[in-house]
Amino acid sequence: MNNREDEALAQAAVDALVGQLALAPKPGLPDPRDLTARATRRDHSALRWSARALLPGLTAMAAAARRTGEPSARLRAELGAIGRSTEHTVGLAGGGHRGALWTLGLLVAAAALHPGAEPADTTALAKQLAAHPDRRAPRRPSRGSTVSARYGAAGARGEARAGFPHVRRALTALATARKQGASEPQARLDALLTVMSTLQDTELLYTAGPMGLRHVQAEARGVLEAGGTAADPGARALRALDTDLRTRAWAPRGSGPLLSGALFLDALGARGTARSTTGDPHRGLSP
Repeated sequence: MNNREDEALAQAAVDALVGQLALAPKPGLPDPRDLTARATRRDHSALRWSARALLPGLTAMAAAARRTGEPSARLRAELGAIGRSTEHTVGLAGGGHRGALWTLGLLVAAAALHPGAEPADTTALAKQLAAHPDRRAPRRPSRGSTVSARYGAAGARGEARAGFPHVRRALTALATARKQGASEPQARLDALLTVMSTLQDTELLYTAGPMGLRHVQAEARGVLEAGGTAADPGARALRALDTDLRTRAWAPRGSGPLLSGALFLDALGARGTARSTTGDPHRGLSP
């Protein structure tokens, strides 16, 4: 890979995050409807703006992986240092995206280690990276780690160390919905609901407790069991879930970054398919 390819990988990741932010209606999560809501306009605008501030850091992560060449402890330490610097930059641009930076950073690095790999291979490399401890990380516990320890939830760290199973489930849901004739936004919403239906979301555990988490999971499954968002009963169930979560002020924030990860891997697969059908022998993300 070269520098342009590192940036192209990072840009694909940022595009996936921006695409996730643009999706609506996302139950309990920021989406474009909030741009007309006086109370939350700044939040969603800041999220869209600050998402683009991830580009330099993700590019640096791809370059670090390319130079190192293996999912080693050394690379994990370098990714951690880049991640902390990027968090600071994103904070200056409006904040947010800590979960997306964790997910996309590991996946971008994994994709740089093995350009053109299948999604399962990329998530397997990300799993190997996440298995290494970041020895220079701050020792103070985060809210997510505290909630994970209290309830035995996997959390963002556990999701990565398991090879991002919810990213893989979201990819499967995307493919299934598309084959069944869903529009692209509907397919993405079905993928989001697939994640929400089983994810042990530490943000929900913090704000709503185990009972609230189970309630959200059951309602998300209900939308899918009603035929998904492309079916009228499923669309009605989605609207009801959205109203419910906004009324309760419950935000399943762990699901959004995982959908972004799935959209990133989906975009890489689409580009690889396009190259193979046009006869280009080079796989990867060369512009």
